[in-house]
Amino acid sequence: MTKQGNKVALITGINGQDGSYLAEFLLEKGYEVWGTIKRNSVAENQTSRLDEIYPQLLGKLQYADLTDLASLISVIQQCQPDEIYNLAAQSHVRISFDQPIYTAQATGIGTLNLLEAIRLTKPDVKMYQASSSEMFGNNIDKDGYQRETTPLSPVSPYGCAKVYSYNICNNYKNSYNLFVSNGILFNHESPRRGTNFVTNKVVKTAVEIKKGLRDKLTLGNLQATRDWGHAKDYVKAMWLMLQQDKPDNFVCSTGISHSVQDLVEYTFNKLDLDWKQYVETDAKYLRPEELKDLKGDSSKLRELGWTADYTFETMIDEMIEYWMEIL
Repeated sequence: MTKQGNKVALITGINGQDGSYLAEFLLEKGYEVWGTIKRNSVAENQTSRLDEIYPQLLGKLQYADLTDLASLISVIQQCQPDEIYNLAAQSHVRISFDQPIYTAQATGIGTLNLLEAIRLTKPDVKMYQASSSEMFGNNIDKDGYQRETTPLSPVSPYGCAKVYSYNICNNYKNSYNLFVSNGILFNHESPRRGTNFVTNKVVKTAVEIKKGLRDKLTLGNLQATRDWGHAKDYVKAMWLMLQQDKPDNFVCSTGISHSVQDLVEYTFNKLDLDWKQYVETDAKYLRPEELKDLKGDSSKLRELGWTADYTFETMIDEMIEYWMEIL
């Protein structure tokens, strides 16, 4: 792996799934890595995803919040980054219907705060913005894919906030000549995914059933389809976008979609369980407006040399192995 000298990277939301994998990836490349974390009252869980690299981050994890412009200015002035990866957000789509105002503030206006902090303190930095396939809503091109040119029509408060972030990034890029690239990432999972997200919820609960710890799994829409990749592959794409000479917007996806039922069947079959005996549906897990199908065309990103190491199956296998070991 090519070393990057003394480059400094700042990752907002470093203690999340993507932030932790990205931090590991950048440290391996020789970066000095800083990160922002948002204080909560359960301090011992704040940095659990960073345990393996925590010694390399001592003194470089700063309390900051995207809704607090002053805290962002302070951390940028302190670490003087070459690259900023904006991964912090209220990122759960279903919860965005319960907390739409907070989602708009953190996921939408929070991005504007970061752009203002960059404009005022470090306008030469390269910024990656975590955009989302949720921005497309149910718009699909005639060939069945979504790509950079597909019209945006979100169907959730989270998707709406991400569209605002996407557009304000493009606006600041053009208005102030900032280097800001949007990565339109489709669903990406791993053992580090929160267990309130469907992939890890399914895998963890299936393992619990296998071990006799639970007797059922309750889900919402089994027919929704998603383009699921592995977070490890997708953080490589984030980095690659910032190594280009000019900023641009890129879809990151596998190009293959599976239904929630496919996910359930594969997971339960790997554990020698009949999913129909254990899985039930409940309307409380449905969204007020459903996003039916997502499948991305990442041809533009692949032209930069990006490839995925994981398949859907090897990703789920890794997640099953993780939960089998720790439960």
